[in-house]
This record gives sequence, structure tokens and C-alpha cells, in this order.
Amino acid sequence: MNRVTSEGIVENTGLQSNQDHYRPLITAGIVLGLGQAGFFDGIVFHQLLQWHHMFSSIETDMTVAGLELNTLGDGLFHLLDWLLTLLGIFLLWRAGSRSDVPWSTPVFVGALLIGGGLFNLIEGVIDHQILGIHHLKPGPNQLIWDMGFLAVGATLAGMGLRMVQAVRLNQSEVKN
Repeated sequence: MNRVTSEGIVENTGLQSNQDHYRPLITAGIVLGLGQAGFFDGIVFHQLLQWHHMFSSIETDMTVAGLELNTLGDGLFHLLDWLLTLLGIFLLWRAGSRSDVPWSTPVFVGALLIGGGLFNLIEGVIDHQILGIHHLKPGPNQLIWDMGFLAVGATLAGMGLRMVQAVRLNQSEVKN
């Protein structure tokens, strides 16, 4: 944040610039959180629990052709997760190479939670509700499971946002 002295000189007070310097760390954490939440979803819900596959509401996995389509969908989904993770690592590397980016575990963990929560919200709204290509746990209570998935996403994102805001608020209070 800049201020103008009585002599008309513009000075940088450091308030805004210090807070803005967290942005590369936050961006890296959000992107990594998106990728890691996608991996968690694919590994736990698609593979271990086998509740659904990427296209299980479009084509059953009970036939060879259906299993092939769903396996392809799961593979493309994991490819996206992998690319997001690589991008997040690259962004984290770039943030770490900058001397003006302060390292903060609460900011980074908060950003990871924001990314994880955003994954649930985006994937849950688009794939479960709008496109209907699969549901978290198909069956008689699938809407409850889908809403729970969204609620977990909103909770994670909210917790992460609070963590990031608490650090940024604390930083601005220290400067005053």
C-alpha cells in the first residue's frame, strides 16, 4: 500500500505488498489441492471402494465395453489430476525461488484445503448434478451422498480460507 507524505512523496508502507506476496504460495497450494483431491477421489471412490467410475451413470461397468469406457474415463480423470499436480509443483517451485514470497505453513495448508474443497464443489456440481455422468454412491440415497460430497467441499474450502485470512490479517495487524 502506498501513501503520500506531506511533501508529496509516494512511499510504500509495505502493508499491501507483503500480503500480496503470499499470492504465488496460495496459487500453488490451490492447484496442488485440486490435483491431490482428484487423486483421492479417483483412488478411494473409483478404485478402492468402487462406488462409481467416471461414466458409470452413462454406461454400466458390468459389460466389457462399459468397463472399457469407464476405465478410459478414470484414466483421463487421473491424467487431469496428474497435470494439476505437476502444475502445482511448478508453481510452488517458482514461488520458492522468489525472495519476496514469505513461506507460511498455515497459508500453504489453507490453500491446499481451498483447492481440495474447490475440487469437490466443482466436480460435484458439474459431474454429479449438471452432467449426471456419475454420482458419489449410486443408489437409493445418491442425492444425500452427493450433497454430503458438496458439504465436505464447502467445509474444506471454508477452513482453508479462514487459515489464509487469519495469517494475512495477523500480518496486517503486525504492520500497524
